[in-house]
Amino acid sequence: MNFDIRFDFQRRERLGLIEAIWGQDKTIDQLKRLSESVLSKNEVVFITRINNEKAIDLLALHDDARFYEEAKCLIIGENQNKLNTSKKVALISGGSSDLPVTLEAKLALEIYGVNCQSFIDVGVAGLHRLISQLEEINKYDVLIVCAGMEGALATVVGGLLAQPIIAVPVSVGYGVSRNGESALFSMLSSCSPGITVMNIDNGYGAAMAALRIINTFS
Repeated sequence: MNFDIRFDFQRRERLGLIEAIWGQDKTIDQLKRLSESVLSKNEVVFITRINNEKAIDLLALHDDARFYEEAKCLIIGENQNKLNTSKKVALISGGSSDLPVTLEAKLALEIYGVNCQSFIDVGVAGLHRLISQLEEINKYDVLIVCAGMEGALATVVGGLLAQPIIAVPVSVGYGVSRNGESALFSMLSSCSPGITVMNIDNGYGAAMAALRIINTFS
């Protein structure tokens, strides 16, 4: 059965952001029809949480499609209306296990032409690794912090640096980590004031929050 799928083409006018396509729960037929609709409006297609099988089908249809397997993201075309900004975003992660979420955020930012840099494996279990990068991280205007386990990295960064901080709990950890719930509760309970917290594994949402901040001051 085919359902009418309506893409939010007015979102850029309202918010300055384009709509992403959630790939996980859509059929390949739905993704094909949505992609064609978006491309017909000269917009970029950005699909998150897409598996290899669906990605392969879309790659065969579009020569300019790029699939980022680790991030589970697929992009078709180019964003013709990138931001004109000098603001930069740092993506900070506790460990390489957080990389898929970090990459999702990075790809979402790069679509808009935002300059961003990843700082990987600077978790609190080896605090010296973070300290050694602080001077460089401090050059960035917005900080996205991705961490699993107990999620303490966002609190530590929030206690050391003054920039807007967007924390993303990651579904990494043993037992009571509960697929990111412990990191989420820890970040929500942070004693570092002013931290913004996304839902578990929501790298895309973190990127959009960063863009809202950048748009405000650009």
